[in-house]
Amino acid sequence: MLSFYKSLNGSILKTEELCDGCWIHVANPSEAETSFLINGLHIDPDFVRASLDEEESSRIENEENQTLVIIDTPIEVEDEKQTIPYSTLPMGIIITDKYIVTVCVRENPIITEFTNGQVRNIHTHLKTRLLLMILLRIAAKFLFYLKLIDKKSNTIENKLQKSMRNKELIELRGLEKSLVFFSTSLKSNEITLEKILRGRIIKLYEEDQDLLEDVLIEVKQAIEMANIYSSILAGTMNTFASVISNNLNIVMKGLTSITVILSIPDIVTGFYGMNVDGLPVPHVWFPSLLITIFVGIVAIFLNRRHML
Repeated sequence: MLSFYKSLNGSILKTEELCDGCWIHVANPSEAETSFLINGLHIDPDFVRASLDEEESSRIENEENQTLVIIDTPIEVEDEKQTIPYSTLPMGIIITDKYIVTVCVRENPIITEFTNGQVRNIHTHLKTRLLLMILLRIAAKFLFYLKLIDKKSNTIENKLQKSMRNKELIELRGLEKSLVFFSTSLKSNEITLEKILRGRIIKLYEEDQDLLEDVLIEVKQAIEMANIYSSILAGTMNTFASVISNNLNIVMKGLTSITVILSIPDIVTGFYGMNVDGLPVPHVWFPSLLITIFVGIVAIFLNRRHML
């Protein structure tokens, strides 16, 4: 899908025609739309292909008056069978002399917030400023999802305290993987932002530099949060894994003790059930008495050993 946007009084409006200073957004483009970017707008084909590669890492590159910024964005995985609730998706931001172009392999919630008017004071002709606004929104979205991960992990921990099931542990494992993806992407984004801050590839004005520093602060805070949550979650999983293992040992110990106690009547009755002469006190009450005594002695011994 290819869309054109133009700012008016700080708000974003969708337009039907291409014009100078407009913002072009492309999500999951068709072959015709990809051809329009390459042949119609004369965008470097490598820039377009890199923006549509889901495995592309964050970076900044400049070629023939065109600048490509690939940035990792956080997304929520909507597939119910997916054990990883959150992941990252690269998005390409291409700046040319006339336009700013955002390219993504599928629709991105960050861009939707801009096009829906949730972000104010947007000016599409100020390409560097728009780029930094998008980067700031991405950093804020990382922080938002990190807080959601923290809340979900607390909820799962409360469930685990009541019921030790594999489902909750798998959910915690999924959150831990999400944190790993976030941490890796945030560190790559930080390196890209620091390159932009140097001002060698993209010219920065004083206000732009202040905004970029705000973005870097948000990204560094998100990295710190991701590391803290990841450490806490790893420790929590290890603790609950140990608790489950310990509970299993307790159950096995109890079952073993019960098996030992139940074997006593079999031994005594088997001995007195032999068809031989000379058995001591060959009366029906004596085996029952022996069973009671032996069971009592073994039960007291096991109880003192905390095995019952």
